[in-house]
Amino acid sequence: MSKDILLGVNIDHVATIREARGVRYPSPADAALLAIESGADNITLHLREDRRHIKERDVTLIQQIINVPLNFEMALSDEIIDFAIEIKPEMCCIVPEKREELTTEGGLDVVGLEAKVKSATKKLVNAGISVSLFIEPDKDQIDAAKRTGADAVEIHTGRYADAETEDETLVEFDKIADAVEYAHEVGLRVDAGHGLHYYNVEPIAQLEHLHTLNIGHSIVAKAVMVGFKNAVSEMKKLIRNA
Repeated sequence: MSKDILLGVNIDHVATIREARGVRYPSPADAALLAIESGADNITLHLREDRRHIKERDVTLIQQIINVPLNFEMALSDEIIDFAIEIKPEMCCIVPEKREELTTEGGLDVVGLEAKVKSATKKLVNAGISVSLFIEPDKDQIDAAKRTGADAVEIHTGRYADAETEDETLVEFDKIADAVEYAHEVGLRVDAGHGLHYYNVEPIAQLEHLHTLNIGHSIVAKAVMVGFKNAVSEMKKLIRNA
């Protein structure tokens, strides 16, 4: 039930602030520890191919110091796959990635990339890493994800978050709800994330069978005003009380 939903805190945008000036602060590792103190159940980060925010040294350090699972987001890149196998995070989430995008714009096309995704998943699973695929709330993509041998899917909630009218929001919410139920039925762990914030997370957090909500940008943005521990605590409370 919703009271059991976990919160994964994505710390990418702490590194974004650091990289804006090319300095050594703020530290994503410090943010990870503060998030854990405040109730984060995992730490999520994305080592993008262009290294625009998180760097290898961040991943290595954070993996060493945290006492909760590391959820390592990654593209279908041989270089990144090899790095993941080297550091062995508890979880890898394979996501689509385009150099020109501001942030991940949609789900991975597992249907169109099934052979490649299956190969990457096999390598990661053989290394003892749990694999999730970041996908649209679509039954064909869920079926394809199941065939690859992935343990889990993360349902893309961006279209729900970006909906501009109540009707559009309800349509997108229903897609997510149906996808969560279907993915659970076929035996996948079901996570969700992207674009969730303090004013839209509660309906999603009420969905049965969701395991984890991964949330980043809105928490980092809130932290600018109230501090990182307060921002994480408030999000955790919303999810718990939904």
